[in-house]
Amino acid sequence: MDKMQLDDAQQIWQVQDCFLKMHSRWVTLIGEHLQDDRGEILEYWRIEKADSVIVLPIQSDRILLPKPSYRVGIGQVTLDFAGGRVTAGESPQLAAIATLKRELGIEVSAIAQLIPLNIEGWAVNSSFSNQKLYGFVAHIEPKVKLSPELVTATYPTTSDGVQNLLKEITCLQCRAVLLEWVLLNQY
Repeated sequence: MDKMQLDDAQQIWQVQDCFLKMHSRWVTLIGEHLQDDRGEILEYWRIEKADSVIVLPIQSDRILLPKPSYRVGIGQVTLDFAGGRVTAGESPQLAAIATLKRELGIEVSAIAQLIPLNIEGWAVNSSFSNQKLYGFVAHIEPKVKLSPELVTATYPTTSDGVQNLLKEITCLQCRAVLLEWVLLNQY
């Protein structure tokens, strides 16, 4: 399907009404009736959320992970990369830097290189949410001493290290960032 066909299909779908809009600090829930390309009126639910960043920090050929966090959605503690929300008016790069400081105690001066894995952001769940995910790789200066209270796990950047890490990480967004980095480095 070419761009003109996509634009035509998008124009066919029209919002008929918004029957619910519930706003909180973290999320807005919206219920709407849409008319599809066949003229049928359908009920759709969606959420609007701030975009997010996930950072894959690497120091001396080791992937750094913060302490595991409790994830309310699944009711479990999981091992994830450092991540956070992009606040209004903030760039994804600044959010990535703030995330490294908050979750791993890494100061901006300790970041040798911050590489974006995507410029436009990936749609987290395009059928239900407007949220985009921005992935970054942060190369940390080798001589920077890290807090053992904040950096609680490391994995080698080797093929075996990545395979072992993939066995531990269940977050699909974290896995996407890791696999994108792997693809770019052809492991």
